[in-house]
Amino acid sequence: MTLPVTGSQTVGPYFRIGMAPLFREELAGPETAGERVTIHGRVLDGDGKGVPDAQIEVWQADAQGQYIETESVKETGFRGFGRVATNDRGDFRISTIKPGSVAGPDNWVQAPHLVVLVFMRGLLRHLVTRIYFAGEAANESDPILKVVPAERRHTLMAQPEKAEATRFAWNVRLQGDDETVFFEV
Repeated sequence: MTLPVTGSQTVGPYFRIGMAPLFREELAGPETAGERVTIHGRVLDGDGKGVPDAQIEVWQADAQGQYIETESVKETGFRGFGRVATNDRGDFRISTIKPGSVAGPDNWVQAPHLVVLVFMRGLLRHLVTRIYFAGEAANESDPILKVVPAERRHTLMAQPEKAEATRFAWNVRLQGDDETVFFEV
């Protein structure tokens, strides 16, 4: 006897529809203080092919390392949150400001980073990772990066493009060689 797949076993056909109201690739308005950056890349499967139906969700601090409160969005134009869908090739783009270092417990400081959640059809639990900026001095002392094996840290680093220092490339590799580091939450 074969039983059909139930709602708890699949994301279903309405995945994109349910996520779309929060799509926003511009996280910072023109009045937002901070260094403007654009991060672009691809979500890639184990064969290196682009995933056309993934969603990238980003949470970040402002240029001073503070997570914003809802009321300050009107004043600063900074949302600190965005969600983008990949296109048919698995490409995505986020435009924001470079976050400041975020204070943590016991006086440790995290290097500038964006928290990233990856959603996609067939993935019952989202994946959690981070984007750090290659060459950032604070990366050496970041307590989260310290627990990631040195040979895997590059998967978390957005690389500046030579032509434009405010444009960074970063890919999500779901499995295989150079699989992105994902964190348990």
